[in-house]
Amino acid sequence: MDGVNNAQQPNREQAVDFGFLPIPTYLHYAPQKAERFDLTRNIIFCIATTFVQIASSFNVSYDEVSSIPTLLQAGYAVGLLLVTPLGDLVRRRPLILVVVFINASLTIGLIFTKSVVAFEALSFVIGVSSVAPQILIPFAADITPAPRRASAVSIVFTGLLFGFLIARVLAGLVAEFASWRIVYCVAVGLLYSTLGMLYFTMPDYPAKNDGMSYIGILWSMVKLAVTEPALIQASFITLASNACWTSFWVTLTFILGDAPYNYSTLVIGLFGLLGLFGASVGPFFGRLLDRMTPVAGAGGLNIGAVIVVCLGLDVLDCMQQIALSMFILEISETERSRLNALLILWPRLVSSIILLLSTFGF
Repeated sequence: MDGVNNAQQPNREQAVDFGFLPIPTYLHYAPQKAERFDLTRNIIFCIATTFVQIASSFNVSYDEVSSIPTLLQAGYAVGLLLVTPLGDLVRRRPLILVVVFINASLTIGLIFTKSVVAFEALSFVIGVSSVAPQILIPFAADITPAPRRASAVSIVFTGLLFGFLIARVLAGLVAEFASWRIVYCVAVGLLYSTLGMLYFTMPDYPAKNDGMSYIGILWSMVKLAVTEPALIQASFITLASNACWTSFWVTLTFILGDAPYNYSTLVIGLFGLLGLFGASVGPFFGRLLDRMTPVAGAGGLNIGAVIVVCLGLDVLDCMQQIALSMFILEISETERSRLNALLILWPRLVSSIILLLSTFGF
């Protein structure tokens, strides 16, 4: 079966998660039948990544907890390094369910805690548990036949981009009209809704790399990071692309808030909606990939120029990210979770080193 290491299939059908929670019969893994990762399940994976990304991207900074976004990102990096590789070692269904459950349950603490220290600690751990989308993307590649693999991955990936962009817009709305605690109430609802959707739709699938240890998985990541030329090349491309994308959107905030526009925070936040168009082209580009072998200079003149740049930048960035993801996921069937994690971690590591060196005057 395409996408599965048959030599590593389990000897008996797995009927429960965590040793006690029954898996719906229609989701049981059966080696004798091909798994149907149809469009409905594909879209549910997309919605799940959207909801998880919205919840993990929500943060309304204020003076007392200005470090919260940094702690969330630091936790996310730790999760990519230590949690995501488990997708190459254990069954993905229980792994994803437990990660989403922990993420949702910890977010409840953000609603009620009055301690800044506790809030910061919870934010870091929530960041660690926010990696479900990065487990779902390689999982989609594993359970989809090769002729439509890029299409399936692009749909899930689009959900990730939608979540980030919608979170940006909603955070701006909340900052304008409501209490910041409402953000986390919404996040909890989205996460538990995601947990329910995944429980009733996510197929069970056998673990890969049977006999490999967790330490062995982590050590293999170190080796892949420095010995796989395609991964290193894709990571540096991602680094340059992310730098351009981030620089543009950060600078755009100042451009729109200053003369001649003088837009409010709310209006500036709504510009994130333009990114939804760019993200929406992902599935169409994925279909194209299945058939293939794998500036704001006028910013002060007219708002139309800014809108055109926003649309073009997001469309091209989305296409590039999907193409690089597919390129990396096809390197090794049994190492997809690690490769996907490294594609995200490598640019973060390099950019952190550059930032550190610049801080000390190098």
